[in-house]
Amino acid sequence: MKQLAQNLRTGETLLLNVPVPLARKGSLLIKTRKSLVSAGTERMLVRFSKANFLHKARQQPDKLRLVIDKIRADGFWKTTRSVFRRLDQLLPLGYCNVGDVVAIGEGVEGFTIGDRVAGNGPHAEVVCVPVNLVAKIPPNVTDEEAAFTVLGAVGLHGLRLLAPALGERVAVIGLGLIGLMVVDLLRAQGCEAIGIEPDEYRRRIAKEKGIPVVNPLKSSGKSISEQFGEMDGVIITASSGSGNVISMAAAICRKRGKIVLIGDVPLHLNRSDFYHKELTFQVSCAYGPGRYDHVYEEQGVDYPLPYVRWTENRNFQEILRLLANGSLDVKPLVSNIMPIESASDIYQKSNRSLGTLIDYSGKCRVGETVIQNPDHAFGVQKVVAAVIGAGNFACVSLLPCLRGKPVKYIASSGGLTAAELAAKYGIPCIATDYRTILEDDEVNLIIIATRHDQHVTIAADAIRAGKHVFVEKPLSIDFRGVEALKMAFLNAPRPVSLAVGFNRRYAPHIIKMRELLEGGPMNIVVTVNAGYVLGNAWIHDSTRGGGRLVGEACHFIDLVAWLAQSYITEVCTHALMARGCVSSDNATVLLRLASGSTGTVHYFSNGHNSYPKERVEVHSLGRTLILDDYKTLRGYGFKGFREMKADAGKGHQEQFDRLFECISNEVKPLMPIEDVWNSSRATLAARDSMWTGTWVKLS
Repeated sequence: MKQLAQNLRTGETLLLNVPVPLARKGSLLIKTRKSLVSAGTERMLVRFSKANFLHKARQQPDKLRLVIDKIRADGFWKTTRSVFRRLDQLLPLGYCNVGDVVAIGEGVEGFTIGDRVAGNGPHAEVVCVPVNLVAKIPPNVTDEEAAFTVLGAVGLHGLRLLAPALGERVAVIGLGLIGLMVVDLLRAQGCEAIGIEPDEYRRRIAKEKGIPVVNPLKSSGKSISEQFGEMDGVIITASSGSGNVISMAAAICRKRGKIVLIGDVPLHLNRSDFYHKELTFQVSCAYGPGRYDHVYEEQGVDYPLPYVRWTENRNFQEILRLLANGSLDVKPLVSNIMPIESASDIYQKSNRSLGTLIDYSGKCRVGETVIQNPDHAFGVQKVVAAVIGAGNFACVSLLPCLRGKPVKYIASSGGLTAAELAAKYGIPCIATDYRTILEDDEVNLIIIATRHDQHVTIAADAIRAGKHVFVEKPLSIDFRGVEALKMAFLNAPRPVSLAVGFNRRYAPHIIKMRELLEGGPMNIVVTVNAGYVLGNAWIHDSTRGGGRLVGEACHFIDLVAWLAQSYITEVCTHALMARGCVSSDNATVLLRLASGSTGTVHYFSNGHNSYPKERVEVHSLGRTLILDDYKTLRGYGFKGFREMKADAGKGHQEQFDRLFECISNEVKPLMPIEDVWNSSRATLAARDSMWTGTWVKLS
């Protein structure tokens, strides 16, 4: 299928051929009829991408501060590579979509195949949209009108925050698509609406709709107030780099008036503008309650209507009702309709094109979940791999290690990121359905780099298909998953290997430590300055990421067992208490091993970012080894060894080189299966012990 995307680094707008996504749990698969280009948001994104690096930094000062902090912690070149890598990732364009339901995900109710719906989908021939971001279209509303649903909901939510009363006077600054719809909504509510817009073309459209309109370039706040009277409220829908917009809004407001910002303008508030009038200022967030709430949007859990009357989905429904009864008229806002094949040219055109619709009348096969590029094909190989998952880890750490190795497929749920990485690394096949990959007899190694909660299902299916499996850590986020994989492994149709991405054991410094430590009990102390991760990040979610102890500290629990050359038998975790709650990413894990050795893993997120990330200390038989950030290993009491200096990394490349070698030569597997079970179960026990602080024995 065809999809539009933007490269933020080069400024290119690309029309890509990507595989069709699947209908995920809680979502609908929609074959697109029309989609609306958001003249403000999307063109602003394109302009940003075309700017040079310095101008990009000036446009996002908050991001610039984060970059400066990262430079101080990680150095200039490492930070620069990271920033350019982020900018190089493709961003899907569009969020106003109309189409027909062609598949229904698990758990979705109230929809049938063939329903005509409006939703928050990108510019693509087939889109997968969570159910709470989709609404049915009334029969008398055309596709062209329904395409304005999402943008209309943006304006409606801002209007609800303003809460104007019947007869009040409200100014709308910025008469783009949202601004013009907001004026219609205000008039439907019995308010007097005045438009403020510098662009002549948009002022003409407003006048044709009977809207009183002024040019702010020729009028001051005082003159506007003299002409129309002071405003009870102001809604800003403009996208501008000028801080004068808010000053004008304050100037035309009456005392104790209210200003709501929907658009994108600098927040340089002048205290005196607000002080004497005691003005209220509020920023509106997208379509309404539920936006950016994972539980609402991705899990489909609605807010109860008696407590949250107007969610984003109910706002969608209301816009469609107003379109159906004629209270909202968007026909004059349609400037042109373009086929998807020409859509990449839309953003090069003048802003005079107000409402541009993209038409999808081509024949897209809904079942096309795999796309092949013969130019990237390779010959017969002993090991042929497939990578499932195309997120940040795959982009930053995994695929660079697989460069030059025979990787036939890369899969992602949406297809776009997989298509991007396939082109970059010369991978011949792109997929959205991993089950199709398992049917390919040429593929004998499945590398799983998806979100943590998906590891067990994909790994078990791959093992049952007789494939070797490498799972990026963790193996599972609960004990049931470990047991399920154990059963799949024991009942595999042919001998296969199962390895987890505990890459620290393959780092050159760690291998040297193990050589030096042969024999004798030891005390191992690992200190990890992990850094802070926002509380709403998916890794903190127990159902998706399993928490940072499971998702990240598992590396170091496995490292202790590997250095001690023994299995972990008991685990106890003490977590930091913050405001009466357990801080799951600030914990000390105590480990007892069968050999009598002990391990301590300090995993902290509250340290300073300039302090080294990882430190490993081992004390054994009157000797000590200290490794700082995989750069310097110092030995005390070792005959013939004092220091090893090299920025040799954390073992990512060595791990995959050995993985392919083991499978190719049919030698012993990369990791003994007992190590897989022991390290995974010890990590889960450490998380469970965190809540009680008691020792947990591993059976």
